[in-house]
Amino acid sequence: MTVRRCLPWPDARLRTPATDVDAITDDIRRVWADMIDTMEAMPGVGLAAPQIGVMLRLAVVDASGARGQAVRLANPVVIHASVELREQEEASPNLPGASAVIARPRAVTVRFLNADGVQEDRDFVGLWATSVQHQIDHLAGRMYFDHLSKLKRDMVIRRARKQGGG
Repeated sequence: MTVRRCLPWPDARLRTPATDVDAITDDIRRVWADMIDTMEAMPGVGLAAPQIGVMLRLAVVDASGARGQAVRLANPVVIHASVELREQEEASPNLPGASAVIARPRAVTVRFLNADGVQEDRDFVGLWATSVQHQIDHLAGRMYFDHLSKLKRDMVIRRARKQGGG
């Protein structure tokens, strides 16, 4: 398919909640295919549709070592999160040149429409859980650095700007 351009921060669409998907169509499948190509080209472990300017609640996640295991999610919501947190360095192609360690639940159960248009509940653990939560944030118009204090958030954005990423 196609590698798409990621929107540069602070594009307003990155702060806009995405719209629910009514049904899984061929158009949706094409967007997912482009998202997987874009994620692989970064390389990254996940991508949300608003990151490429498509304002639909679509995400892809592939935290496998071998790759080629991408999970396609439409309208994902966390229905259960572990109390135990896991820290992970997070970044975004929308704000290159910056990253921060974010603590998120180590495991989550997510409800979503899968590639067949069937509602599915799936458990994600470790890096998979971090990535799916990161993508769900994007779908709600949030960035990973929104989990930081204002001081740390400003430092991350400043660091990216110094490196030409924001």
